[in-house]
Amino acid sequence: MKGNWLLVWSAILLAHTVHGCPDKCLCYTASKTADCKNRGFTEIPAHLPAEIQILQLQNNRIWRINQNAFTATPLLKILDLSNNSLSSVAPGAFQKLRYLQILNLTRNMIHYIENTTFSFLPHLKELDLSSNSIIRLPETFGNSTGNITLLSVKHNKLQKMERILLESLPNLKVVLFKDNPWQCNCNIFGLKLWLESFLYRGGISDGIICSAPGIRKGKDLLKVPYELFGACSLRTAHVHLASSHHHPHHHHQSSEHRGSQKHGHHGELGDGGRAGCEPKARPRPVSLRHAIATVVITGVVCGIVCLMMLAAAVYGCAYAAITAKYHKEHSAPARQHATPEKKELFESSLP
Repeated sequence: MKGNWLLVWSAILLAHTVHGCPDKCLCYTASKTADCKNRGFTEIPAHLPAEIQILQLQNNRIWRINQNAFTATPLLKILDLSNNSLSSVAPGAFQKLRYLQILNLTRNMIHYIENTTFSFLPHLKELDLSSNSIIRLPETFGNSTGNITLLSVKHNKLQKMERILLESLPNLKVVLFKDNPWQCNCNIFGLKLWLESFLYRGGISDGIICSAPGIRKGKDLLKVPYELFGACSLRTAHVHLASSHHHPHHHHQSSEHRGSQKHGHHGELGDGGRAGCEPKARPRPVSLRHAIATVVITGVVCGIVCLMMLAAAVYGCAYAAITAKYHKEHSAPARQHATPEKKELFESSLP
């Protein structure tokens, strides 16, 4: 009898486990965790318990995430998809996870991120994209991602990163950039400015080390003098303003086109062409032109005044000379016609 009851309870427990947790996974009610790591999954497993908050899917062979993959698990707070075979993520794949706080996508094969990939994740705080093959990032991660405090993009293939993306994440505290082939040319100037401000506000970063051009390979971007970006600042500002009015798709195309060009400052900011960052004659500001005009006019006026003063001096000297000569000529005859009496008196007074 006791053996029969044990068999019945085992069957009931087995049925509950099979129904409440996918095959190959281990589900823990107390911690609300589904442990599905190292199980050989190629897709997100179905029939996950709706109440789970932690889903561990690392070390599988998952190569795609369907748009509705997490519809049944809306309470997830931690999702670990590290060390899988993801090459891309469908836009909106995570949009049902409104309570998600930590998303780990490290050690996959992701090449790019769409601008709506992480939309509608208002509680997301940590986003780890390290150790992928990402060649570009969008201008935004999507709607409601402003609460991200940690972003890691280290160990990828990024050559640049849009400043506007980082500015859309006002709560960032930690940003990791290590081991990317950063091109320290005009396209990274905005990132340099943002990083300096971020660190000044107390942010934490592992820094950006230049991979090109060759003359600055291995150097810290923050230590590259501003003078070497002098010809880029105006152009960067114009490109930024222009791109803000374009459709995102066109923006990606134009960004890639600009990124494919190699710009240089005295042949240092790029390896090849000199189209973008080549030093050009910078137009003088309007205020400087006005200042130059004022100086020129002032100089002309002062010159005229000096000439007038010189002419007056010459005229005065000439007038004085003529007057002296006139008096001299008229005083000589008076002395010659002096009376004999006066002459004798004058002579008698002499010893």
